[in-house]
Amino acid sequence: QVQLVESGGGLVQPGGSLRLSCAASGFTFSSSTISWYRQTPGKERERVATINRTGSMTNYADSVKDRFIITRDNDNNMAWLQMNALKPEDSAVYYCKAVSQLNDYEYWGQGTQVTVTL
Repeated sequence: QVQLVESGGGLVQPGGSLRLSCAASGFTFSSSTISWYRQTPGKERERVATINRTGSMTNYADSVKDRFIITRDNDNNMAWLQMNALKPEDSAVYYCKAVSQLNDYEYWGQGTQVTVTL
């Protein structure tokens, strides 16, 4: 059974930090590209960051560049999104997505809520 489970969301003040985790199981994690997306009510889901299979390449949305860091650990089937200097506009449900390079299947987690407010 394929699972992606996000955790680490919560309430934080502007300027603060959060670290989101994505725990994967049921598929070949090391053969998958991992991305973090976010979504707010009434808006389309937005890609935030992507990391390649080996972790050697990352890509970020302009809105989070220099503030967020995506990493992964293939030995433990984990990925993370370190979020620094958070702004109210970063508030959203954050989702982990895996795309298998073996069969092009996409897997999504259930999301974790991040709220940035005073």
